[in-house]
Amino acid sequence: MKHTSTSFFSFCLLFTMFLGQAQETPETKKSIPEKKETAKPEIQEIKTDSVVKTDRYGLRVGLDLYKLTRGLYDKDYKGIEVVADWRLTKKYYLAAELGFEDKTTDDDRLNSTATGTYIKGGFDYNFYENWLDMENLITIGLRGGFSSFSQDLNSYKIYNPNPYWGEESSLVVNQKYNGLSAAWAEVVLGLKAEVFQNLFVGFGVQLKLLAMNNKPSGFDNLYIPGFNRTYDGSFGVGFNYTVSYFIPIYKKKTMASEIKKTEKPKK
Repeated sequence: MKHTSTSFFSFCLLFTMFLGQAQETPETKKSIPEKKETAKPEIQEIKTDSVVKTDRYGLRVGLDLYKLTRGLYDKDYKGIEVVADWRLTKKYYLAAELGFEDKTTDDDRLNSTATGTYIKGGFDYNFYENWLDMENLITIGLRGGFSSFSQDLNSYKIYNPNPYWGEESSLVVNQKYNGLSAAWAEVVLGLKAEVFQNLFVGFGVQLKLLAMNNKPSGFDNLYIPGFNRTYDGSFGVGFNYTVSYFIPIYKKKTMASEIKKTEKPKK
């Protein structure tokens, strides 16, 4: 009996300890705070968008409207000039002008008519940065010019510093001098804007320096076709107003620019 009581007491003590342990386990788990995971920063991705630009290469041909229309209001002038350029690289253009002029100059002492043809050749550099497929130009260039012409001495006056009987009348001679020539160099500033598809209007200013001038016997060349007036010695100026049409031959694709975009990390 004593042994049975001892065993029953031991069993009750063991069962009591088991219940106590079972009650402490949930409380212990509840008291321990759960660890929160730290949000990892998202990797910032860099995307590069490449803008591909298509450059057109070809021949542009046109006319100088100033010379073409000048004869309508100036009875002493007739002329025409054809202009052309070829796109050689992204920035450089080969350029040329070919023309004919007939100009009568009425000076204080003489009246003469210059008639002949001329050609100019050189290059233009476009320093204007176009957007995407625009093809406008702001250029600076160099030219070498050559003219072959004749001079007609229509009339002249004999210089008399002390005219007793008044001013003498002009002497009409109508003498022609053939086989004359001149050469010069010029700096050209110009612009061309595309007003319609492949149609351009332009304006240019030329600063000229005469390098060679074959003069007729007895008087000077007052006007040289392609060079203009020579009353300022070896220097001359000119300008043109052109309309031209671009004939595309081939295309080249170039990388115009790169735009980098960075994605912001999500919150």
